[in-house]
Amino acid sequence: MDILPRGALDVNPPTGVDVALSEHVSDFLWAVTAVYIISFFACLVPSFTAPESKRVFNYTLSMALLVGAATYFAQASDLGWDVVEQANGLSTQVFYARYINWVVSFPALALSLGLLSGISWTTIILNIVSSWFWVISYLVAAYTTTSYKWGFFTFGTFAYVILAMSTINESRESADKIGISRDYLILAGWVTLIWTLYPIAFGLSDGSHVIGVNSGFIFFGALDVLLLPVTSVGFLLLSSRWDFAALQLDFSEYRGVRHSRIPFDKDGHSAANSPDDAEV
Repeated sequence: MDILPRGALDVNPPTGVDVALSEHVSDFLWAVTAVYIISFFACLVPSFTAPESKRVFNYTLSMALLVGAATYFAQASDLGWDVVEQANGLSTQVFYARYINWVVSFPALALSLGLLSGISWTTIILNIVSSWFWVISYLVAAYTTTSYKWGFFTFGTFAYVILAMSTINESRESADKIGISRDYLILAGWVTLIWTLYPIAFGLSDGSHVIGVNSGFIFFGALDVLLLPVTSVGFLLLSSRWDFAALQLDFSEYRGVRHSRIPFDKDGHSAANSPDDAEV
């Protein structure tokens, strides 16, 4: 069958490009795809038995993992790329599927950390927008063939610095006030550490092409696995001891019930529209 991993480069050959994905690295990308798929089910399946008020991280992270699995499936299949000319005249593959993964996974982690720390929604939105700006700036830099690409790289890296400072400084202070600082520091410290390596990986691969497509895939593949799948497992393991009500993460099954002035019975029916009050 054409969908089998070993036949991907035969079905989707990297034609018209000098520096391209190899079959051995394609095998590596299939392995990364499998890690994402396993992590997706590891996050999603427990949500079927967990109380609905405790599923926020399961839902947020599992959807990001699903997007990651799809984008790595595309990359392992030698799909989702364009040809970009290098300064030395050689043409190389730039996989935009990589950036689609980041534009979902980075904000998902920023949102999850923001919810856990208890910071305001304005700060959470700032962190999400910063992560989007970071990824999009790097994507534009990857497609820019002149030295002006480093301008976009600088803008994107500056957005990362804003995101990292907010995650480690402001959010940590908020987490400390609600008594969750230890677990928050474990998760936020790990995410920020891995994030710090992305500018280096980009600068060496899609930025300067010092390392080729295949070496870049190994670098980014390792970082992506350490970032989202590993962090997702960390969230699920640590969340088993969190008090979601105390953290104000116990989102109600009936939105607005707890703050409504209209009383509701145990079945979720409004007392104002009780069946006993219905007209005959």
